[in-house]
Amino acid sequence: MIEVRGLTKRYGDVLAVDDLTFAVRPGEVTGFLGPNGSGKSTTLRMVLGLDAPSSGTATVDGRPYAEQPAPLKAVGALLDPGAVLPSRTAYHHLLALAAGNGLPRSRVDKALAEVGLEKVRRRRAGAFSLGMRQRLGIAAALLGDPPVLVFDEPLNGLDPEGIVWIRSLMRKMASEGRTVLMSSHLMSEMELTADHLIVIGSGKLIADTSMKDFIDTHSEREVLVRTPQADELRGMLAAAAAAHVRREDSETLVVTGLEAPEIGALASAGGVELHELAPRPASLEQAFMALTRDAVEYQAEEETSR
Repeated sequence: MIEVRGLTKRYGDVLAVDDLTFAVRPGEVTGFLGPNGSGKSTTLRMVLGLDAPSSGTATVDGRPYAEQPAPLKAVGALLDPGAVLPSRTAYHHLLALAAGNGLPRSRVDKALAEVGLEKVRRRRAGAFSLGMRQRLGIAAALLGDPPVLVFDEPLNGLDPEGIVWIRSLMRKMASEGRTVLMSSHLMSEMELTADHLIVIGSGKLIADTSMKDFIDTHSEREVLVRTPQADELRGMLAAAAAAHVRREDSETLVVTGLEAPEIGALASAGGVELHELAPRPASLEQAFMALTRDAVEYQAEEETSR
C-alpha cells in the first residue's frame, strides 16, 4: 500500500505539489492522472525517495522508500526507460540489479520471460527501440517480485500488441493482490485498465474515486444526431433552453442537455428527417477534460477562445 499524507514540494517560489493526501490500495489498478505540469512525476519521485518532500510523508507499506531493507523486493518502479547503460545487454542489466539486491539469477530469467525479451537477452540496450526499453524497464520493476508496482507512462513506444499486453499485465498484478499505481496520458487505455483514479491539477488533489463514479460525475450525456436538415434541427434545438448543440459536419450534430427520445420528438414535430439518433457513452477522456480544464498549464489559442 502507498500512503501519501500532506505531501508538499517547493522548488524556490514554485509550488509543484501542494498538500497531497491519498492512498493506493492493493488488489486494484490505480490510475494517476493530471495535465502536464500538474505534479505527477514529482509526486512519484517523492514516493520512490528520489526527491525529498518539503513537508509531509510518502510511505510504502508504512515505511519511506529509503528505509526499505530490500528496495526491489518492496517496490518495483518504471520512471525512465532510458536509465540503462547502452553498452550493457538486457540480461546483464538485470543481472547487475539482481546482484545488488540479493536476488537469485533465476529472477532475471523469469523477468525477461515475463516481458517477452528472452530472444534479445544478449542484445545491447543501446540498440533497443523505445518499446523494447519500456519492456526492459518493466522487467526491472518485476525483478524482485514486489507487492507494490509504480509505472510512469509505461505505454510510451509500445505497439498495439504491447499495449494490450501491458493492460493484461497490470490487471494480473492487481488480481494477485499487489498495489499497482500507473500514470498515462492515453485515456482510452486508462479507462480499460484502471479500477480507481487519483487526479491532480496544479499540484492539488482534485479527485480520488472509482473509475465509474469519476466518469458518471464529470461527464455530460451526449446524443449524436445525423440529419440532412441539420440547420433546421439546430434552430429547433437552440430554442430548447436545456439543449447545447455542437456541429461535427454538415449533417451531424452532437447534443447535450436533452435525451434521445426528446430530440426525436422535437424532430418529428418539426418534420425533420433523422438518419441517426444515438446516445454516446460517456468516456474518461471527456470527464478528465471537463474536470481539469482550469488546471491545464498550456492551452492552444482555439481552446481558450471557445
